[in-house]
Amino acid sequence: MRFVIVTGMSGAGKSTALKMLEDMGYFCVDNLPIALVTKFGEMLTTPDSELNRVALGIDVRSGEALDGLEQHLKELDEKGISYEILFLDAKSDVLVKRYKETRRQHPLGGIGHVDVGIAKEREKISFLKLRATYILDTSKMLTRELKAELEKIFVEGKDFKNLYVTVMSFGFKYGIPQDADIVLDVRFLPNPYYIEDLKEKTGNDPEVQDYVMNNERAELFVKKLEDLVQFLLPNYIWEGKNQLVIAIGCTGGKHRSVTLANRLYEFVSGNEHYGARIEHRDIEKDAVVKAK
Repeated sequence: MRFVIVTGMSGAGKSTALKMLEDMGYFCVDNLPIALVTKFGEMLTTPDSELNRVALGIDVRSGEALDGLEQHLKELDEKGISYEILFLDAKSDVLVKRYKETRRQHPLGGIGHVDVGIAKEREKISFLKLRATYILDTSKMLTRELKAELEKIFVEGKDFKNLYVTVMSFGFKYGIPQDADIVLDVRFLPNPYYIEDLKEKTGNDPEVQDYVMNNERAELFVKKLEDLVQFLLPNYIWEGKNQLVIAIGCTGGKHRSVTLANRLYEFVSGNEHYGARIEHRDIEKDAVVKAK
């Protein structure tokens, strides 16, 4: 029997995650009264229970009763009823933006005070994040990326270490990404911009990749970068980090940074212990400017 408690910040994707788990064969219950949590867990462990995969959604809609959830979790522990906690999180500015786009009211925010509600909610459910088995930060996740992570954890049963890595290419002339944790400058590499046949292509094209990587400095940089990342990721997990943005920049964010970001993404995504996504922030900006 697999019993998953799905919780987290409002607007971080809990309802979406429950629907995805239901499609994966989980029996899903949302917003069960807190007072029934222990009884619900006991019911799942009865010999005649036909439920072997269950997901229970819990969030701040439970009101003051949420304060009693920690005691119910302790009772489940004492009774030997195993459960996992999936905590969905997102950065506060991302949550504010999502609420404004959907024009929804935050359950703790009152009329119009979304940021206040988010702050209250973080404090109120902090004990659940500390207890969480899995923490997924959906700030930069697309729906299909969230589904892939859930399938990896709850269907394929792969090991998961609560770290989602975004590898981003960017152009320095458009500014350094504000959310970057690590910034790398690859402007020392050969620039395809000055080669007529490559100028209009990008680092997603094999011709550009060959030009950028066809030198000793590029290959040595990639090797040292992979060594650095291989050392850092387990240590970030140990420190409690669950979202990491590695930004690789060149002048315009179209050739060299895209090539190196693609190489790093292949390396990170090849490790099943981490979630990974690739983002080319500025790859189309030169084309947009010219179109004007």
